[in-house]
Amino acid sequence: MNTNYIARKITLPDAFKAKADARLAKLDKFFDDAVAEVKVSAQKNTATVELTIRADGMVFRAENSDADKLDALDAAIDTLIRRIRRNKTRLQKKLKVSAFDQIESVPDEYSYEIVREKVVELRPMSVEEAITQMTLLGHSFFMFENAETGVVNVVYRRSDSGYGVLIPG
Repeated sequence: MNTNYIARKITLPDAFKAKADARLAKLDKFFDDAVAEVKVSAQKNTATVELTIRADGMVFRAENSDADKLDALDAAIDTLIRRIRRNKTRLQKKLKVSAFDQIESVPDEYSYEIVREKVVELRPMSVEEAITQMTLLGHSFFMFENAETGVVNVVYRRSDSGYGVLIPG
């Protein structure tokens, strides 16, 4: 697995990268050719690790915070493995077939039954207008047509109390 490291407000020693590579090797059984991105940031006494893996057109992401950055990385890896196991039947076609030989099936914790469909009339607006509209509706996301580009975008409320915009690529 090809791994890229990004450090914010912290310096990553080579020893951390070597240990992280060894721990990321747990995920090699699931992916043929994958690129992992490990973002490590520090605030006060807490290290936050964001782990993103891109493989076969799919993106797997987990984030965890801990006092020790290696513990946070382990927790993020465990989260990804749990998600892969939970969605084993859906992912077997995308990931290595041999990865699932030793793993027993875990029943789905979540149902993917669609209980409602809603037709949304899109009108051109700016990102700021969309955030205002989302806030007024009390939603955590809002789909709109970007007035500047004419493309459908989605604004959403992030867990860090900021806002994000999804723009199709």
